[in-house]
Amino acid sequence: MAALRMAAAVMVIWAVLVLLLLAPSLLPEHWHYYIYSPASVGLWMLAMLVAPVVVCAVAWRRIKSGGK
Repeated sequence: MAALRMAAAVMVIWAVLVLLLLAPSLLPEHWHYYIYSPASVGLWMLAMLVAPVVVCAVAWRRIKSGGK
């Protein structure tokens, strides 16, 4: 069960990160160059790898006990 809760936590983190990537698309067109620069996209890709590990490490007791 802990693996299932950990997978759910990873999916939630990835969904949040994807929404954060898509959210600036609602801004004016001339801002996209600055928001979607290679550096910011690279940091986003790094966050896709690192954030789930950090969240699972921080919330391990809650994931292991089922939120009790």
